[in-house]
Amino acid sequence: MMSGVMVGKIWGIPIRLHGSWFIVFGLLTWSLSRDIFTSEYPGLSLGVQLMLGVITSLLFFASVLAHELGHSWLALKDGIPVRGITLFIFGGVAQIEREPRSPISEFRIAIAGPLTSLGLAGFFGLLFLLDRQFPFLAAPSEYLMRINFILALFNLIPGFPLDGGRVLRAIVWASNKDFKKATRIASISGQVIAYLFIGYGIFRLFMGQFVDGYWMIFIGWFLQTAL
Repeated sequence: MMSGVMVGKIWGIPIRLHGSWFIVFGLLTWSLSRDIFTSEYPGLSLGVQLMLGVITSLLFFASVLAHELGHSWLALKDGIPVRGITLFIFGGVAQIEREPRSPISEFRIAIAGPLTSLGLAGFFGLLFLLDRQFPFLAAPSEYLMRINFILALFNLIPGFPLDGGRVLRAIVWASNKDFKKATRIASISGQVIAYLFIGYGIFRLFMGQFVDGYWMIFIGWFLQTAL
């Protein structure tokens, strides 16, 4: 996941865009402007919807970047180098050079991302309360509030390689003092969750919900292959 177009550095960390990012950026912009904003804010013109779609997509990926910077900041504080951050089809990934030396370090680095997303959800939620009378402002703030909350909850699922899996590993590691065993338990949890996603996706396919079904299967496959 190190390959991609470098767009800058933050704290000396290279920020890259993987090729798949451009695909999902276009799809998200189209979905926001032609489906979500059209149904929830029908008074907006097509041009405004498209403009808001682009802005909201950029802010979404800025939120994903902030999530990964949360991990990276704690890693750097603990003396762990970060080789780079790559944004790709599933969001983002921070390439941390080595494993933390203690359970508390693992826990702090892992939980930093979801807490950052929850903070952003709160920020955009407050913004929505202030601007909900103005559709062209309320549309992006409402979506970003929801998506950051979902991003935080999804990443807290207790299975490797998600943040929740690393939190689980930190807790087990602190309990049994065995890093390898804790890693094995978190990995098994991740495999179970991956197969649950795949099974749920197949169920959605049988229900005729093909887009959701294939997406769930794709997520499950990604989690399985990332272990």
